[in-house]
This record gives sequence, structure tokens and C-alpha cells, in this order.
Amino acid sequence: MESTRKQLATAISELQDYETKEKALQINIDNVLEQQRDLEKQQADFQLQYDKITAKEDEVKQKREDSLKKMRLLGALPTDTFSKWQNVKPRELEKKLLECVNELKKYENVNKKALDQYMTASSQKEELTKRMAEQKKSEDSIEELLKVLENRKYEAIDLTFKQVKKNFEQVFKQLVPHGRGKMQMRAREQRDDEEGINSVELYEGISVLVSFVSDDGDSETREMTQLSGGQKSLVALAIIFSIQKCDPAPFYLFDEIDAALDAQHRKSVADMIQSLSDQAQFVTTTFRPELLATAEKFYGVRFRNKVSHIDSVTREQAYDFVEDDTTHG
Repeated sequence: MESTRKQLATAISELQDYETKEKALQINIDNVLEQQRDLEKQQADFQLQYDKITAKEDEVKQKREDSLKKMRLLGALPTDTFSKWQNVKPRELEKKLLECVNELKKYENVNKKALDQYMTASSQKEELTKRMAEQKKSEDSIEELLKVLENRKYEAIDLTFKQVKKNFEQVFKQLVPHGRGKMQMRAREQRDDEEGINSVELYEGISVLVSFVSDDGDSETREMTQLSGGQKSLVALAIIFSIQKCDPAPFYLFDEIDAALDAQHRKSVADMIQSLSDQAQFVTTTFRPELLATAEKFYGVRFRNKVSHIDSVTREQAYDFVEDDTTHG
């Protein structure tokens, strides 16, 4: 048990560390996702800019092809060109020149840096794609680590429940020698999209089944809602003692836990507290004699003039008090 307690303490400490790491990793994931969204937005903006540049480039290429076509159609100047325009009046030549200038103005808005911009945008797109792949790889690594931590957490939960379940069966057998009890996980309805999740996530609570009649396999077991008040108290105490065996607390304060129990079960509870008293301190209040038989110190509480007084008493005085209370009760 000591080794198990140490292992449980270590598991709880590791679980807390894992939960802390999980929170830090979750924050890191959120930051990574935020960066990823920013990069995706930048990529979308660059893609839009790239599409515009590509369209502009196609338009310029088309105009260039048209100009080359016209140049090819123009061909070499004929030998009579100068003689043809030699006798034309200057005014007419200026008019012709103006027409040519106006025609050339159609091409003055061509972006000469379109190719450079296209190369820059392509380079930026490749860099963003590479960074996006790295972010995706980092995200996958973090998600894998989260799965490992989740599995370890559920393994610790499953181990703890198995220990409490085993202790409950033993403790209930000690409290009710002719009865039997067991604990089990209560499964919830599984959805179609939950295939492959951890087994612990498929449960929504714990059910306690007990039988106070017989310890054979044919006796009927009942749930907590079907028990009387005294039986519920006894089952609740058995659960507390089972948890105490796994992870003892420094002390326990019980207020009239035997009020609804019969004499036999009060004796069993008193013996159980005595057997566990070497691991923890138990402070109980009672009006029954069974707990007094195994107690070490006794205190009486008196109410006088609207004030409570606590005095240390002997075992005999404690017995006299509870016997008087039982007689006048």
C-alpha cells in the first residue's frame, strides 16, 4: 500500500505537470493557428496580386505581339520613301507626325517592371508555402504530444478507479460480512463520430451496486436509489474508506455517521475506523456506544447559558452520557 500510495502521488504529480504542459501547448497551438491564419491571409493577398500581375503581363505580351506583327507587316522601308515625302508640305508632315504620336501614346502606360514584380511575387509565394508546411508539421507534432498526454491522463484515471473499486469490494465485505458490493463505470451512448476515442471518455459516471442479504452470486444487487437511509450511509462510508486506502487524508471529521445504522453495522464501522487510525486521525461525534469502544480520547460538549463548553472526559463518562441520551431519547 505504501508503494501504491507513492506511485499514486507520483502519478498525480506527473498528471499535474502534464496538465500544465497541456495548457502551455494549447496556448502554443492557438498562437500557431493565429500565425497560420495570418500567413494564409498574406498568401491570399499575394495570390490576388499575382493574378493581377499575370493578367497585366498577358495583356502586355499581347500588345507586344501586335506591335511586332505591325513591324513585320511594315517591313523594310522602300527606297522611294524619302522621295515620296520630300515634296509634302511641313503642315501635312506635322499632322502625320501627330497622328503617329497619338498612336504611340496607347503604349505609354505599359508597366516595364511587370516581369520583376512577377518574379518577386513568385519568390514570396514559395517562401510562404514553405513556412506554411513547417507550421503544419509543428501543429501535427503538438497534436501528437497532446494525444500522448491525454492517454497518460486516462490511464491514471483508469488505474485509480480500479484501485478504488477493489478497495470498495474489500471494505464493504468487512462492513457487511454477509453482503457484497461493487463499483462500475456507467457508460453513455456513443455517437457515430466518436469511434477510436479513449475508453474512459465513453463513461459518464460511476454506479454502485450492493447486496445486504447474501454474498452468493444469485442475490439481488441494488443501486443507491433503492437503499434505505442507513444503507446509503454505510455505502457512502465504504466509498470514503476505499478512497482513504488509496490516498489517505491527514484527518477525517465525521458528524454522527452512525445515527442511521443498526448496532451490528455501527460495530463494523468502529472496527474499520480503528484499523485505519494508524494512517490518519479520525474525529467523530456520536450518541451511540459502539464508536466509544475503540476511541482513544473523549470530549463532551455541554450547552449552558447559550454557550457551548468542550471538556475532556473519561471513557466511563462518555458511556454514561450516551446511555443517558439513549434512555431519554
